Order: sequence, then C-alpha cells, then structure tokens
Amino acid sequence: MRIALIHALKHSISPIEAAFARLWPQVRLANLLDDSLSADLARDGALTPAMTERFLTLARYAVRSGADGILFTCSAFGPCIEACAAALAPLPVLKPNEAMIEEALALAGPAARIGLMASFAPTLASMPPEFAAAAPRATLVPCLAAAALAALDRGDAEGHDRAAAASAAQLAGCDVIALAQFSLARAAPLVAAATGLPVLTTPDSAVRKLRRLLMPGEMAA
Repeated sequence: MRIALIHALKHSISPIEAAFARLWPQVRLANLLDDSLSADLARDGALTPAMTERFLTLARYAVRSGADGILFTCSAFGPCIEACAAALAPLPVLKPNEAMIEEALALAGPAARIGLMASFAPTLASMPPEFAAAAPRATLVPCLAAAALAALDRGDAEGHDRAAAASAAQLAGCDVIALAQFSLARAAPLVAAATGLPVLTTPDSAVRKLRRLLMPGEMAA
C-alpha cells in the first residue's frame, strides 16, 4: 500500500511519518513538498483558482506515481483539496482535519465546545466551515499560537511546544482540544498537561481513517 503525503509546510513531514510508524508501519510513504504554497497563501490572503490548479497538479502526479490514497497535511487549503477529491474519486483523498473532526465529535458529542488551536493564521479562517458542516451545534474556541510556528522556523522544537502549551490557557472550559496542524502534534503532551483536557492531533486521526478506508477487511476482522 502506497500513500502520498502532500505538504505545504516542511514541519508537517516528521509528525505524519511518526504517526504512520506507530499506527500503520507496513505502508509505503511518498512525500511531496511545495512550501511555496503556504507562503503564497499568506501573501495573497485568499485561495485562488491558480492555487487549486497547483493542488490538482500535485495530486495527479501522486496518482501517476502509484498512490493508493492521498493525504494533504496543511489545514488552510480545504477547497483546493475538495477539488482534488472530486477529480480523483473514488481514490481516497483526505483533507488534513476531516478525521480529527470526526473523532472530536465522537468523543465530545455534536454540541461540544471544541478548542481549535493553530499556529498558521489562515487555518483559523479555513477550518470553522469544516466543523460547521459536520456539527452545526458545536462551538469552536479558536486559539492562534503564532509564537509556536515562529519557534519551529528558528529550529527551536522545545520552544514550539512550550509556546503551544502557553497558548492553550485560552481554551479553558472546552470539552476537547483539536490541534489543527500536523506541526502542532508534537506539542500534544504539553497541551494536555497544561489544560487537563483530551487533545486530538491531525496525524493520528488521519492515519486511523486512511487505514479504515484502505484496509476494510482488516478492520472488520
């Protein structure tokens, strides 16, 4: 089984590879990185038809390379990923957060109060509609941990985790915390310790869903 991982941030690669190593080590991974996507989105301030075409080009390349499924790992590009899923159906094409949203609602219920943490600001604009579509009665409490991404960009992984945990103080009163970016997954233990709340990460949720989709016989057994 071959899974293509398509990234817009280099920081996403290590967390998703670690999740596969723990939860589905038999799969073969192919990483595709275009870190200009996140820079261009931050510059333009909105998704464009040209951005969607770039996503389609990457996804079609993954298919030609033999991918059995595709997982996108940057949370700010939902409509572009939906276009890829429609173009490549029935091949499984997952948005980075869809599995985590499903798990958050299963854990806390459709009217949950969900803390949504991101370190890349556009994610907090793109993700609320995804939650609203899945659970219109849920309440989202957004939290931007910009200092965490800045620390990662400096190569300070421990500083990233501390900054994420400090930002999580804003999420008191939530039922569950959803870490909306793959790069935030490494901070999950500190965020959980700082808040005392269940913490879900996009990599683990995504791997579990892909395995269910692509290995249904295994899951049934």
